[in-house]
Amino acid sequence: MTHLNTHTNISNPDDFYADLLAAHEGLSKAESDAFNARLILLLANHIGERNILAEALQAAKAEPASTA
Repeated sequence: MTHLNTHTNISNPDDFYADLLAAHEGLSKAESDAFNARLILLLANHIGERNILAEALQAAKAEPASTA
């Protein structure tokens, strides 16, 4: 992969979103923030390609989350 994929690429995205919300249930704001940080680092490690991670940082900074 050479570029960030911003198109829908998750099977059953609504189910994943529900799982994500469920993972935050019962967490304080600080715990939720820490969970998000750990999740981001795990997924960034899985992606592993620095150029794609840089594209993701720029995309996240430039606009709301998009699955265009």
